[in-house]
Amino acid sequence: MFVITNRTIDDSKSRFKKFGREPNPHGPNELRLLSVSDDNKVTQLNDTLSSGEVEALVKKFNLNIDVKEQHYRSLAVACSLFERARSDKKSILLYVHGYNNDVEDVVETARDIEATYDNTIVVPFTWPANGGGPLSGTAAYLSDKDDARVSATALHRVVQKLHHYHSMLVSGLRQKCLITSHKRHPDNTEKAKMFFDELMCKECQTRISLLCHSMGNYVLKYALRPSGSALRALTFDNIALVAADVNNEGHEYWIADLPTRNRLYVVINEDDGALKWSRRKPGEEQLARLGHYLRNLSSSTTYYIDVTRNRGVGSAHSYFKSEFVNNNKTLKRIFSAMFEGEDAERSLTYHADVNVYRS
Repeated sequence: MFVITNRTIDDSKSRFKKFGREPNPHGPNELRLLSVSDDNKVTQLNDTLSSGEVEALVKKFNLNIDVKEQHYRSLAVACSLFERARSDKKSILLYVHGYNNDVEDVVETARDIEATYDNTIVVPFTWPANGGGPLSGTAAYLSDKDDARVSATALHRVVQKLHHYHSMLVSGLRQKCLITSHKRHPDNTEKAKMFFDELMCKECQTRISLLCHSMGNYVLKYALRPSGSALRALTFDNIALVAADVNNEGHEYWIADLPTRNRLYVVINEDDGALKWSRRKPGEEQLARLGHYLRNLSSSTTYYIDVTRNRGVGSAHSYFKSEFVNNNKTLKRIFSAMFEGEDAERSLTYHADVNVYRS
């Protein structure tokens, strides 16, 4: 599994201890790529690619880039992820976690998602959410909110790179399909175009979605603030805001800036114990949370899904995980579609009085 982070990295340590509790010392916008093996061996990837590696990628993926320029490991990782997604017919899910998560928790959740939803490849972005380190209670929560705000530009950079590499790979694939279609029908433009469309439908099926959980939605909200934010570009098929630890009040204004090819979802559990607790924090921002409040659901671009009192959910905060969905086929079907870029609300009943979908 590949992990993206803006945490400090200490290569002298082993396994998950490599990941620090603070933002990267070069600044909170500095990103690092690491791989995590099945036995939890953590390896920081070399930052740059050799010219030979670049040439191999250009040839294999028909990339329109200058091999003489410096290219970075993120290009090779993107190629690897998209190749796996295409060959295994899977979707890619960028996962932004919430409050008080160390990296072992994050990877465990990412693995749980992959094991539960068979057609999903998870790429976690982990920011320094440590419950405030030595702090506890309210101080720890507010410390993580500070880290969430300073990590916003790092998330913007992650999405910017994802958008850039996806566009580059699709462009290479499009050019390859064009050449193939013209070779097949050199004297018939109409047939060549039809064959090209068939090839693109067959070869370009990879979907990319975004899951923001809990305070990960707070990172997202701040990452959207600059007018040039990459999150305002069309990158994701679905965006899922689950158990969102952000204000319900005013959410309809900022989430309107999140474009999707398919759906934008907000998932709500009115009995969410973690969000009820976070609302008790002092401070003017601790109003009703979007992820547990069934009023003011007024965004015209959003599909609100209410899972309150679904079997097995109770007061859960991470109710998309296996322990909650494996015994609830409806809930599993909702999140499976959501994470794979499909229509999660299709089998649900719409309740116009509160503007939500329920099973």
